[in-house]
Amino acid sequence: MENPITDAGGWSDRYASQVLSLLRIVTALLFLEHGTSKMFAFPLSAASDPPIWSLFWVAGAMELVGGLLLLVGLFSRPVALLLSGEMAIGYWLIHAAKGPFPILNGGESAVLFCFVFLYIAFEGPGEWSVDCAMGRRRDLSGPNGYYESGHVRAD
Repeated sequence: MENPITDAGGWSDRYASQVLSLLRIVTALLFLEHGTSKMFAFPLSAASDPPIWSLFWVAGAMELVGGLLLLVGLFSRPVALLLSGEMAIGYWLIHAAKGPFPILNGGESAVLFCFVFLYIAFEGPGEWSVDCAMGRRRDLSGPNGYYESGHVRAD
């Protein structure tokens, strides 16, 4: 029996790029909140209003600018790679010092952001992005395929 969701040419193939875009957009919105909290004290948190040029201030600037760029999908791959590194450094400097387990040291979101950004850096921003609209990527596999250069479906 054929599965319309997971079989080749099914929904998972047809909508992969749109779902990737949704992952990027939702992740960017959540990440942007960390930047606005640090830089504008909105929403107010323990990390709000760090001293200028401190490690938390630089992280907040990266979260704000990087979150906005990822939200619209502009320069997505290099931005996602930088933010993945920021989250890895943040985890090891801030969270890992409190213990080895992310659930106990408060580092679950840092780990998750790190790997989602790493995935976006390798996979690209998805179809709904400025990068795609500007023609930075070429569709090699037809109107229902992946738009990313280098992705060739085996149909």
